[in-house]
Amino acid sequence: MLAGQIVEWIAGRVSEARARGIVVGLSGGVDSALVAVLAQRAVGENVLGLLMPCHSQPVDGEYARLLADTFDIETITVDLGPVYDALVAALPPGSDLARANLKPRLRMATLYFIANTRNYLVAGTGNKSEIMVGYFTKWGDGGCDLLPLGGLFKTQVWGLAGELGIPEQIISRPPTAGLWPGQTDEGEMGITYAELDATLRAIERGDTSSCEPATLAKVQGMIARSAHKRALPPIFMPS
Repeated sequence: MLAGQIVEWIAGRVSEARARGIVVGLSGGVDSALVAVLAQRAVGENVLGLLMPCHSQPVDGEYARLLADTFDIETITVDLGPVYDALVAALPPGSDLARANLKPRLRMATLYFIANTRNYLVAGTGNKSEIMVGYFTKWGDGGCDLLPLGGLFKTQVWGLAGELGIPEQIISRPPTAGLWPGQTDEGEMGITYAELDATLRAIERGDTSSCEPATLAKVQGMIARSAHKRALPPIFMPS
């Protein structure tokens, strides 16, 4: 069973690192919900869900708490709104995207503060679809110790979440990074996850003959532009 394989893998990573448990940021979305449930199966009560609102929509916290209550997962809430406001005030004027990306980077720092304190590992919530096209913030939600869903397409995430009993309200809500009001993943990317996953699978197979040309070109462009996100920083080596 896929869930069992992931659980065993998580437990192995924790053991190898000689860590005590897992911390995961609970956003109210299906990816973080699934990671938290899988982590709980791997490390038992040594899993912590961290809620980090940053001028977020109230429904995000409501769904995060619903998940935690359903599976009896310990949570801590850290309001990053005042920290974000202070940092923006201290910085020179920046673009909307730069300000939006501060939020996941503040969350990454918060996750690692808790992880260092408890000797936990930070479990990322990115899935294969997002990783392949670079739909994550570099050194933000992309900063983690392990990626339990990194080998699963988004459509697989939805299926596995249903099998593990994650509340339907969480599974069916439109995927969003919560970076600004009304923001959705599919709206920002300009493609549905169903289309994206079908195209990515075709690219992996090496047979894209069934892909709509414009969609294929779009996805290939996303992969190419985000290559730097999937690699460690290049290191200059003197000759």
